[in-house]
Amino acid sequence: MTKTPQEVEQMAEAGRLLASVFTHLDGLTLAGMSTLEINDRVEAFITDDLKARPASKGQYGYGFVLNSSPNAVVCHGVPSKDEILKDGDIVNLDITLEKGGWIADSSKTYLVGQVGPQARRLVRTTYEAMWKGILAVRPGATLGDIGHAIERHATRAGYSIVRDYCGHGIGREMHEDPQVLHFGKPGRGLTLKEGMVFTIEPMLNQGVRSVRTLDDDWTVITGDGKLSAQFEHTVAVTRDGVRVLTLRPDEVRG
Repeated sequence: MTKTPQEVEQMAEAGRLLASVFTHLDGLTLAGMSTLEINDRVEAFITDDLKARPASKGQYGYGFVLNSSPNAVVCHGVPSKDEILKDGDIVNLDITLEKGGWIADSSKTYLVGQVGPQARRLVRTTYEAMWKGILAVRPGATLGDIGHAIERHATRAGYSIVRDYCGHGIGREMHEDPQVLHFGKPGRGLTLKEGMVFTIEPMLNQGVRSVRTLDDDWTVITGDGKLSAQFEHTVAVTRDGVRVLTLRPDEVRG
């Protein structure tokens, strides 16, 4: 379950490349674009510009390089030429990248054009909740410490945490042990050790935490049709804390 320092450095290179994908997306005007067009642009950037592999394509029979999850879609949204993003939408773009045999995983919820204050607050709080979890990571801490930090921040703001999906270990495989829940109690669960690498990816809902899967067997939506937001980073436990392997250049830690 742990990686050597050299392996963490190799994962950090995959993470750096993945971060540059989001920087590339930051420069696009998403309003008026279809989610399939975004998918195709990301695929071209990863393969042609970065000389890397989009790790999601072909995984579990999935045919695309990213998940596009707008508004009430919680996760696993499937890109479509008929799904056109419009002013006021929010959309989570979840992307994986493999380089040198190592995989990085990250997602960001984008504000499309002029977004209303309630949606903006949800997105901001979700991002903050992810960082609360990240900053709980250190040797000797537990997975319950991470989940508790995320859950406390979310519930204090009046949001619910989706419990059906969680973070995960990552390395040469996209999904490895351990499972990283986004709720929990301090001191409970697996004790963290230097060299562990996993994702932290909370999903916050405006309303109920329940979700349901559409008939395509991929797209997951909120049970009440209200908005959902998500952010994700791949992190490594270091000797004295945490290293965010997918940190984007525009981010300030914490």
